Amino acid sequence: MGRYSRLGNALYTGERSVDFVGRKWVWYAISAVLVAVAVLGISVRGLDLGIEFTGGTQYRVSVGAEATQQNADELREVVADSGVEGAASPVVSTLGDDALLVQTGQLSQEESTTVAQVIVEATGVDPAADLSQEDIGASWGADVARSSLIGLAVFLFFVVLFIWAYFREWKMSVAALVALAHDVVITVGVYAWSGFEVTPATVTGLLTILAFSLYDTVVVFDKVRENTAGLGRGGTTYARAANLAVNQTLVRSINTSLVALLPVGAILYVGAVQLGASSLQDLALALFVGMAAGTYSSVFIATPVLVDLKSGETEVVMAERRAKARARQGDRYAAVPGYRDDLPPADEPGTRPGAGAPVPATLAGEPRQAPPRTAPPRAQEPMGRGRTLPTARGEVRPSGASGRQQPSRQTRSKRGKK
Repeated sequence: MGRYSRLGNALYTGERSVDFVGRKWVWYAISAVLVAVAVLGISVRGLDLGIEFTGGTQYRVSVGAEATQQNADELREVVADSGVEGAASPVVSTLGDDALLVQTGQLSQEESTTVAQVIVEATGVDPAADLSQEDIGASWGADVARSSLIGLAVFLFFVVLFIWAYFREWKMSVAALVALAHDVVITVGVYAWSGFEVTPATVTGLLTILAFSLYDTVVVFDKVRENTAGLGRGGTTYARAANLAVNQTLVRSINTSLVALLPVGAILYVGAVQLGASSLQDLALALFVGMAAGTYSSVFIATPVLVDLKSGETEVVMAERRAKARARQGDRYAAVPGYRDDLPPADEPGTRPGAGAPVPATLAGEPRQAPPRTAPPRAQEPMGRGRTLPTARGEVRPSGASGRQQPSRQTRSKRGKK
């Protein structure tokens, strides 16, 4: 068995343990810093919303040859230098193997004609056959944003309903929602600081990471429920049982996250470096950041929040008191010495421990003969007519009639029969 497997087995059995619940304030502080940085990025830099949300003009250019990222970068510089204000920061990406996609802000008819002329001069394409233009209104983008928010709200509603129905515990639903909000804020903050464009693919990635984070959290909560099922009969507390559940699922969470992050990281590299700005890049960034944040929140945030919410329940408080009482009593077998090679030899039977001198037979466990019984002195008792009962004194001797056979009487049904 490898070292990593042995570590997982030790964490599962409780031989080794990481105190996730006991150090919850450390994890809360780290998450608070991350969330604050993300909120600062959203407030200061804002989000670079795509043309689908803000509206704009989109050009599709069929270059007729293999479209590369180098062609897209060159065309981006040419369009940016056209002098059109709405096209100062264009987004140019490859579209298939033989086309380029140019996206700009909202342009007037004159500005749109100028940008189209610049594209034709830079690429040498036929404007009638190889260049197509599409205007996207801001109202359509607002509809897309509204639909995305509605989809997110519906998703969160069913998340709460599912967790409550599965665990029969509303506090687990609240803890899961806290973890989900943590993941969404951090992911959106990364988009704000990195300057990546927010597109419908980004919204799809956000919904996907919410499902991934929820899946990991449900696995941990299921183990928490299993460990705390006999809380009233066991000698542990809710916090210890929950911490054991996190340790038992830790290796599984790490393995699942690594298996998911490696291919997503490869997609992000291809989309950002090889293909430039594209929907693939937007989707991969949301998935990569969200999955990493989801793994962190399911281990370091969701379970400690659940323990805090459950800390006031009567059963949890009583279990805490019983555990403290047992800790004060200590282990009653702790003073019993174990076997050692240097233990002194035991004393012989019939001797006092450590003395070596013989002891009476009664102490050695031999039978003891009882002394002869004597009747206690009895005061004279009146018998009527002035007579009194003589007082018995001295040793009680055996009676002479004790050896004779005593008469027996047959039952009435056998009398007179031979």
